[in-house]
Amino acid sequence: QVQLVESGGGLVQPGGSLRLSCAASGGTFNNYHMGWFRQAPGKEREFVAAVSWSGGSTRYADSVKGRFTLSRDGAKNTVYLQMNSLKPEDTAVYYCAADTRPFRVVLSSQEVRYDLWGQGTQVAVSS
Repeated sequence: QVQLVESGGGLVQPGGSLRLSCAASGGTFNNYHMGWFRQAPGKEREFVAAVSWSGGSTRYADSVKGRFTLSRDGAKNTVYLQMNSLKPEDTAVYYCAADTRPFRVVLSSQEVRYDLWGQGTQVAVSS
């Protein structure tokens, strides 16, 4: 049973950077689309970014486009979310997720398409 473990969250000042990691344990997710979602206090969980199983395609929420970069390292069974120019409104719990239907064509931003989730990591952006 593959499990996803996020790390890299923390407290950062506005304008700063963080890199979140999502590692697979108990198996591989190299055949799966991977996504990041976030949930701010009092708000619904929202899509942040996704990367295709091949790593050849990515998509981003408009709110993070140009600031966040999602990549994956198959050899390390890890995906990375590089977050730059962070804003207070980026404060949230960030969740890594996998669409465990292998070799999917469509890279979705819909939460319902992702069926394996990590436990989340807190990101706080504040001065």
